[in-house]
Amino acid sequence: MRPTAIRRTAVAATVMSLALLTAACGSDSDDKDSGKAAGSASAQPSDKGADKGADQAPAKVLSAAELEKASLKQGDVKAHKITKAGPGDAVDGKDVTVDKAACDVFADVLMGAKAGSPAASTQRKVVSEPKKDAAMDGDDPEAFEAAFDITTTLATLASYEGKGAEETLSSLRTAATECASGFTLTAAGSKQKVVKIAEEQVKGGEEAVGWTVTVEADGEKMALKLVEIRQGTTLASLSSLNFAAAGSGGDFDMPTAVIDAQAAKLA
Repeated sequence: MRPTAIRRTAVAATVMSLALLTAACGSDSDDKDSGKAAGSASAQPSDKGADKGADQAPAKVLSAAELEKASLKQGDVKAHKITKAGPGDAVDGKDVTVDKAACDVFADVLMGAKAGSPAASTQRKVVSEPKKDAAMDGDDPEAFEAAFDITTTLATLASYEGKGAEETLSSLRTAATECASGFTLTAAGSKQKVVKIAEEQVKGGEEAVGWTVTVEADGEKMALKLVEIRQGTTLASLSSLNFAAAGSGGDFDMPTAVIDAQAAKLA
């Protein structure tokens, strides 16, 4: 396998472990406290859209049991393995710090943490199967990309009281706009630089928005996808990484099948 590909894949695995697969193992306490203190205001959902639909009856807030029913399960997405995320599968918001306060809530969700203070939440790991079998030996770029053409998504469902879901989504949109040119985040003691946030068109629920986020670590750039779907008082957050794209330094498609399946279960 090409040395560059190996290096990129190792970096991708580091980002993946932070954003999607492992719990925060602790970072410097001073940095952690100061980072969240600086970002505490932006970490709270904004009040934009608070008057939207003021005359409508409040939507039902889903309980933990109801969120479990609405969460993806094995068989919901063809050619994907779906499992419950455990305590060691995601980063807690308190373990994610940023150098720009306005970017705090976006960094939390990008790293798989829950935004704001949901009433209940669930998480699933969704891993696609490689599109075709391929040997990883040798110096064949196509074989490498085929073997690592695996997209892993951490799907989080969170229900909020009142206008919490709308406000949280609004705060994420605002943060994405204000931080589009980049910021630095630290998760589990490892520093990553977000160099670009570009909005993507996605569909689902009452509101939906997606972004391609370009991240740089150890001099290597890779793409992450973040999708938000709001249905009533519930917000679905899907954070994804593709190893082949990370290995090549390229982009990858939105996990449309996962997005559509989760939106359908929330409808």
